[in-house]
Amino acid sequence: MAEFDGLVAVVTGGASGIGAATATILRERGATVAGLDLTPDADTTADLAVACDVRDRASVETAIATVVDRLGRLDVLVNNAGIGAAGDVTANDDEEWHRVLDVNVVGIARTTTAALPHLRRSPAAAIVNTCSIVAPVGLAQRALYGASKGAVAALTLAMAADHLPEGIRVNAVVPGTADTPWVQRLLDRAEDRDAALAALCARQPMGRLVSAQEVAHAIAYLASPLSSSTTGTLLPVDGGFVGVRLPSS
Repeated sequence: MAEFDGLVAVVTGGASGIGAATATILRERGATVAGLDLTPDADTTADLAVACDVRDRASVETAIATVVDRLGRLDVLVNNAGIGAAGDVTANDDEEWHRVLDVNVVGIARTTTAALPHLRRSPAAAIVNTCSIVAPVGLAQRALYGASKGAVAALTLAMAADHLPEGIRVNAVVPGTADTPWVQRLLDRAEDRDAALAALCARQPMGRLVSAQEVAHAIAYLASPLSSSTTGTLLPVDGGFVGVRLPSS
């Protein structure tokens, strides 16, 4: 038997990037996967694709109810939906600050709130949030994004403490700069795309971007029933960005 056999997983932001890679890996390991996304028609990886806007509580509640109605249960929630932001603290207006925090932080709270009644009935309940290396490390031109992901890190630990007595494990994956659609869009806007890509790769000790599949494998580890003693963990998948310092040449 595969480790996720009989379990149902929900992945938000499931139509592309890390979300799509996660859905693929969870299905390969036996899970039935529902992908929640603004554009569910683009989802070719999940067993069930459901429209969902994590900024809207009614949309989230309807999406989770649809999953449970169609698939019968909910065991794993991957809070992956998120948006990026660039610039220093002056670069974004109030509206953009509220938009990014609404998606990246409050969206996790909304989706988790809707999922909790069903997770409480699961014998293998797990929540995995997608954080970022900008939470523990100060990176230039990422003030708003860093603030949102710092909140995700703190929220993950608080949720782990709150829901451990209910048998629900809560962890987060902390990717370094990953090869995702958002990073590709940043590169497309750069004056010199090749130079910008080289700079992103050079700041990670492994010398390359993290792949979506590598992040997805870490998410699957944290979500797995085989990791039943792992909770309150922020797991870096960052090419050595935090923990490794190579000698200068």
